[in-house]
Amino acid sequence: MKVIVCGAGQVGSNIARHLSEENNDVTVIDHDAERIRRVGDTLDVQAMLGFASHPDILEQAGASAADMVVAVTASDEINMVACQVCHSLFNVPTKIARIRHQSYLQPVWADLFSRENLPIDVIISPEVEVARAVARRLEVPGALDMIGFADDTVRLIAVRLAEDCPVAHTPLRQLTELFPDLNITVVYIIRADRGICPTSLDQMLPGDEVYFIADAAHVDRAMDVFGQRVREARRLIILGGGNIGFLLARQLETLGSHVDLKLIEADRTRAEYVAEHLNRTTVINGDALDRDILEEANIASVETVIAVSNNDEVNILASVMAKRYGSGRSIVLINTGTYAPIMAPLGIDAAVSPREITVSSILQHVRRGRIRSVYTLREGDAEVIEAEAMETSPLVGKPLRDINLPNGILVGAVVRGREVLIPRGSTVVKEGDRVIMFAVHGMVKKVEKMFSVALGFF
Repeated sequence: MKVIVCGAGQVGSNIARHLSEENNDVTVIDHDAERIRRVGDTLDVQAMLGFASHPDILEQAGASAADMVVAVTASDEINMVACQVCHSLFNVPTKIARIRHQSYLQPVWADLFSRENLPIDVIISPEVEVARAVARRLEVPGALDMIGFADDTVRLIAVRLAEDCPVAHTPLRQLTELFPDLNITVVYIIRADRGICPTSLDQMLPGDEVYFIADAAHVDRAMDVFGQRVREARRLIILGGGNIGFLLARQLETLGSHVDLKLIEADRTRAEYVAEHLNRTTVINGDALDRDILEEANIASVETVIAVSNNDEVNILASVMAKRYGSGRSIVLINTGTYAPIMAPLGIDAAVSPREITVSSILQHVRRGRIRSVYTLREGDAEVIEAEAMETSPLVGKPLRDINLPNGILVGAVVRGREVLIPRGSTVVKEGDRVIMFAVHGMVKKVEKMFSVALGFF
């Protein structure tokens, strides 16, 4: 597949890296000479200096033969024009654009991105996606991450094991013996910043980040088993009233009047705007690093603090201060990946990365075969993939124990109608089933082929 990536920033370079490592023909365009030099030096891609919206630059990048353009420059307008040019002049089949300014995304302008106007096939809004990601974490208190698959009948949950976790030091094969009715599959363990694709003999240790796939109806019980059952938060504070904070507050207001929600915003004009456009949120104008402001917000009674300003350092420090003054859990927005290893030692319960979320959203539309949805872990170290099993798939028609899956690929769940099957050796995948699979980065292409080629692939 030939892909043109417009923009060599963090998101663009990550997308280019993923695609090039999977043997796609990738060209990256950016007008910043230093970024292009870095991409050209570190990735197996063609790097071009120039404006991605200019027809001559796109022509030189091979747009006439491209299968896809991914426009993720810092400018919404350049992204939109690049997609328009690729459609009108070069007939590129698939066009993906990152659009950040919310005015473009209002429902009243829904026709803007139609094929007759601005022909963009997929629009990614990082602010909207981050707000949704935070809301998902709140939906399962105690989870580091959560995302639903197969119409939310199956969920991927991430937890961090505490010293007193009931199943710490337990081989995974014993989980089935201890909890035979619990529909979960442990698919990934992160230990000391190293990813582990576990076998049945592996143990989970205190401090591990554990990713498991569960029947949605069994999530509460699973959280109990992992020692992570936390009461639903009803008193929350959002630190930062930018697009993410505002969208999140508006989303949380829909949960009902039982949620006591406050928002702290430093800029007075922005605070007034947010206050005017929210209904049940108390908006406080002030510095989230000011102890008096935190006490005015009654921080000691707050069950969850959500720091989503546009400054990583403020988010981290404000969350640490809030917990010191008596608040409960903390969820922090971080744009810089180098801060990730210090989150747990600082007592921060969960971190959200706009870059990771944006990359995951884009990769979902890059995958081929009968791929329904994709979620990327740890900036692409691994993926959880939902796919529809076809008659020709090598997974169909025989027990899983007889299928020689490569190392780095696990079947996490099989969904048949509304029934969730947690795989055992005797499980047989049928045509039309939705299969939730885990794959480390180097195995993703093999998963795609499982759902697009005839028997005999292996």
